Amino acid sequence: MTAQFHMDPETYLDEIRAELPRYDEIQAATIDAIPFPPGRVLELGVGTGETTRRLLERYPDAEVTGLDSQPEMVFKAREYGIEVRLARMQDPLPDGPWDLVISVLAVHHLDEPAKGDLFRRVREQSRSLVLGDVVLVEPQTVELEPGVDLPSRAAEQAEWCGGEIVWEEGDFAVIRAVYE
Repeated sequence: MTAQFHMDPETYLDEIRAELPRYDEIQAATIDAIPFPPGRVLELGVGTGETTRRLLERYPDAEVTGLDSQPEMVFKAREYGIEVRLARMQDPLPDGPWDLVISVLAVHHLDEPAKGDLFRRVREQSRSLVLGDVVLVEPQTVELEPGVDLPSRAAEQAEWCGGEIVWEEGDFAVIRAVYE
């Protein structure tokens, strides 16, 4: 996945859909995997707010807080009327408890130790996690940018977060963990 998708919020959706033909599928599968109607939601890597938009269509009473490390994305996501904070996934999470922590196409930017640390922190502060992301498969069909895209195998991530794979298609998977 090329770094340009993380730069311009106005063209992001068109570009990501061209690069990842299953983009809308993974978004839908992630929302479908939410285990119960959430109250407080923390979205990691909120980007332009596309996952938030879909989540709020399904669960309009959810209170979403989004995190992203890129100021231009934070500004765009605020258009949905949610709280969005400029932060990296490696930073301390905002205080929970959260009913749901959700992330689509963001966690694959972390190396394995950082993913393990993130999942530990999520488990400490949330009732559930739903993760939709690029995963490591053979052969890899999604073009990965060295040093930027660091996917792990879906089974490993499910084990690290104490969850299960609920959807898997090619280079993409959705993992759900329920901690209550």
